[in-house]
Amino acid sequence: MSVRQGLLAMTLASALALAVSPAMSQTLRYANQGELKSLDPYTLNESTTHAHLGHVYEGLVERDKDLKIIPALAESWEIPEPTRWRFHLRKGVKFHNGDPFTADDVVFSAERVRAQGSNLQNRLPADAKVVKVDDYTVDFVLSSPNPILHGQWDVWYIMDKKWAEANNAVAPTPVAATTPSYASLHENGTGPFTIESHQPGVKTVFKANPNYWKKPEHNLKEIIFTPIASDATRVAALLSGEVDVIEPVPIQDIQRVNASPNATVLSGPELRTIFIGMDESRDELLFSNIKGKNPFKDIRVREAFYKAIDVELIKNRVMRGLSTPSALMVAPELYPLSKEFTRPKFDLDGAKKLLTEAGYPDGFEVTMDCPNDRYVNDAAICQAVVGMLARIGVKVNLLAQPKAQYFAKVLKPGGYKTSFFMLGWTPATMDSQNVLHDIMGCRDDPKDPNRGEANLGGYCNKQVDALTDQILVEPDANKRNLLIKQAFEIANKDYAYIPLHQQALAWGVSKKVKLVQRADNQVLLYWATKQEE
Repeated sequence: MSVRQGLLAMTLASALALAVSPAMSQTLRYANQGELKSLDPYTLNESTTHAHLGHVYEGLVERDKDLKIIPALAESWEIPEPTRWRFHLRKGVKFHNGDPFTADDVVFSAERVRAQGSNLQNRLPADAKVVKVDDYTVDFVLSSPNPILHGQWDVWYIMDKKWAEANNAVAPTPVAATTPSYASLHENGTGPFTIESHQPGVKTVFKANPNYWKKPEHNLKEIIFTPIASDATRVAALLSGEVDVIEPVPIQDIQRVNASPNATVLSGPELRTIFIGMDESRDELLFSNIKGKNPFKDIRVREAFYKAIDVELIKNRVMRGLSTPSALMVAPELYPLSKEFTRPKFDLDGAKKLLTEAGYPDGFEVTMDCPNDRYVNDAAICQAVVGMLARIGVKVNLLAQPKAQYFAKVLKPGGYKTSFFMLGWTPATMDSQNVLHDIMGCRDDPKDPNRGEANLGGYCNKQVDALTDQILVEPDANKRNLLIKQAFEIANKDYAYIPLHQQALAWGVSKKVKLVQRADNQVLLYWATKQEE
């Protein structure tokens, strides 16, 4: 064999080795219990939706594998004065249709995300001015200092102004929209994947973006996402190899998946707090047999509900030990003084006595809104709460439905149409101020219309709001933590909400797949690698 023939043989061997190596592009099949309804990135402020759309859209910043904020569409930023942030944009980035990314898109996205119908209006203060300095520089001018302004911008995805205008998609698509918009059925982001096809609630096919501005960290050619609501069907699909990744693995199936030859469970603590809320704002509940007044305006009723719910029983029976009961509306990993708070003890007799004192010796009737495909064992938790409240004479009519219908009803765009509900919350800033502002903030603040955006029950205490505003601008960490403590103490005394627990993460993953699990429970497959089929 000549040298030339030898080299040719080596080249062919190398090519064949590459062709069958794990580095070759793969198809990854992913199933979640919930659906992906809308591709409009401003329709729904929900982690799973953000994760789906994070494959195709990007923000000025992103969070890395450890949730640290790092540059994305912005290369860098600085705060030249306390009320001005300056962002330097990345050059040479193109949207999927070939349009160049510029400052015009950032200014447009800033207006669109705050427009009526958006469920992400709190990403930017309503009075913030977004100023184009030049094609690749944008200033955000604030009315007061905000040291964590960009803390939730990893899921404020930047949209193409030209594309939105050309397709009549300037206005965001509300979560309660009954007819789809162009932006809800099509995408045009800058991210590592494009969407080849989208059948809402049925299947979405993502394709690797060959023109992505960054070197890919995955080896996928496509992701096929299919919602599978049934726990048993979802687990069976993983164990049979029909899908490669599922989220979540039902708690009762964790051992079975771990014992299987071809899949395993990635588990860890999650930063999401699951809690129960009540309508504390309306003069009469929308869904109750009590007319002419609102029982939840009486603190004794709220305290009774709190004391009637046994979180240890929920932990042991419903969650099979895989939850951490919480006295606060924020995970202990996100607040160093959380250990100084304890829950009021479960007290059935005390709860009955409080209800009697409040004028409801025989209890009353109320409807509870609950998703059945969003959180770990969500409908089962709500069913447990129904049984617990029955013991103090309260008849709870459970309305458990898929998250698309649930969120369309209970969120701000749907008019907060709920009397009693369960919700989960991971603060997008990874900070208590987000919880105090978005979940506990008064909804009637003319200076800050985004305050209380996810405050479904309308809880309001102006002292909490004043402390929240101080917390935002306080640079000293110790002082700031004490201000947070004060605010949580006030809300706890008000029985503003009933925190239940932080759930555990449980993803089912094929042994052919390597995946990064972040504590915010976003399944981000642009970090996934899969061995050859």
